[in-house]
Parts: sequence; C-alpha cells; structure tokens
Amino acid sequence: MRAISIRRFGAPDGLELVEIPTPSPGAGEVVVEVAAAGVGGVDAAIRRGTLGAGFPVGMVPGGEVAGIVVEVGADVPRDWIGRRVWAHTGTSGGYAEYATAGLEDVTPLPDGLAAASAVALGSPATVAHFALEHARFATGDSLLVRGAAGSIGIATVEHAVRRRASTIAVTTSSPERGRRLRELGATEVLGRDGAGATAEKHDYDVIIDIVGGPQLPDFIDRLAPNGRLVLVGAVAGFPPPTFGLKLMESFSRSRSIAAFSLASVDPTTRGLARAEQFAAALDGRLHPVVHATLPLEEAATAHAEMDSGTVFGRIVLTP
Repeated sequence: MRAISIRRFGAPDGLELVEIPTPSPGAGEVVVEVAAAGVGGVDAAIRRGTLGAGFPVGMVPGGEVAGIVVEVGADVPRDWIGRRVWAHTGTSGGYAEYATAGLEDVTPLPDGLAAASAVALGSPATVAHFALEHARFATGDSLLVRGAAGSIGIATVEHAVRRRASTIAVTTSSPERGRRLRELGATEVLGRDGAGATAEKHDYDVIIDIVGGPQLPDFIDRLAPNGRLVLVGAVAGFPPPTFGLKLMESFSRSRSIAAFSLASVDPTTRGLARAEQFAAALDGRLHPVVHATLPLEEAATAHAEMDSGTVFGRIVLTP
C-alpha cells in the first residue's frame, strides 16, 4: 500500500511517499481503509523532531483517520466489517491507505458526517471538551485560548460558547483568522503574544494553551486569582524549565498550571464524548473546519502549510 514515511526529521521535504505492506490486525484491532487522515500539530512536531527521542526514521506519521473497517482481529465481532468509523492510531500509521487501531479507539460515524469532518473533530473537539473539564471551567468564567486558529482551539471556542463563558479571548496571528474566530464565538482577539487593541480584560479564569514554548510563562501572568492554565499541546516546543517560577512569584494569587492528555481518560468515557461531538456537528452545535483537503502524496505540502502558521482548522489528507 502507499504511505508517507519520515525519511529525515526536520523540514517538510523529509516526508516521502513509499510502498509498504498492508497491515494486518492484531487481537482486539481493526484495519481501516482510510478515506481521510487528519494532519495535526503533534504530527508536525514529531516530523520536526521537537518532541524528543522515541520516533524512528521511516515511521508513518498520523494519529487520526476515518474510513471503513475492512478486516478485524481476534476478539473483534465481524459485524464491524463494512462500518464507517473514526479511529485513533496512536502517534503513527495514519498517513496511509490502510491503518490499524485498537477497537477501544474506534468510534462509529453517524450517517451524514463526512470523513474529513470526522478527523477535523474526532480528537480536537474531544480534547477541548475534557480540557475544559480538567480546568474546572464553570458557567460565567472568562477564558483565553492560546493558539485558537487550529482545530483544538476552534473547538475550545465553540465549547466555551455552549458553556456560557463570560469572555472568550483568543490569540492568533492575523485579522482574518481573528474575524473567523469571532464568527465562531470569540469576544476578544489578541496577537500571538497576548497583546491587542481589542483586549477588554487582562486576567482570565481559565487559559487553554495549545502552543507551549518559551512564551508560556508570560501567559501564567494573564491568570486571575485562582486561575487555571491547562497545557494541551506544545506546537512551539516545550516551555522553559523555569516556567514554574511565575507561579511562585505570584504565590498569593493561587494560580495553577496543569497538563492534559486524552490518554488519561478511560477509553469508554472518551468514546462516549467523541460520539457526542459527532452528534453535535450533525445538528449544528459544532462546526468542523477543514482548511484544505490534499492527496496523500502532498503530505509535505500540508506540513509546509502547518509550519507557515497560516492554517485555520485542520488539513486533511486523502489516499
């Protein structure tokens, strides 16, 4: 089968189209014929080599696909064959014509939800849902979403609207993306550094941070007393080792910072939440935003767009 391999970590041109054997399912797994694969921030960070060791040269990136189950392993009922599903493949394997996933990481797709929409929502909207819960977000809280133009950020904005946030501030890099975020419910648009002429509030009850990187300590200073920052991504790399000093410097304000990963949520709970995200998309409560749909062989182009910082929503690859 055709797949994309990382032959060299770093620039997008390190991705290449290769022929590799079609995978077979292990016990408790399914094989999905991929109709759409999401291109996420984690994929780009792995390809750049900024997430550290543990990712081998030659790996197939991609952790989120949608398509049709064509084969099942031991202990998986055969009636899964032929069903349209969303599937999480881990940190690898999605940029291919076929991918394997454990049944616990497979969610049936409702009729009417396109495969591209499914991978624009499946992980991002579910991360947004649980990240706000992790932050103990309550009705009337003010929120800042750092890195809001990506799929997780967009979903976080829409979830905050549904949870009746008092303020939904976003950081982004262009007026056009700010305008689109306002259409989805943002009330304040800030620059990437958190500054901006439209800022009406300086401290926030909750910050959902998808960016990480060296500027993260500056955003700890944007928390209100008892404010909570939840880090759900690190597209700009890891924060500096001394980031905790900001918490100590404002000890009397009782601020806190936490990390959140979907891996910490049990599979049944996250599967039920994901199914609810898909239902919300069908009835118009959530809006899957697809920046572009590209053929599999243009994965390097997709990653170059990711590196440019101009993506709004999610790029989708189609084998």
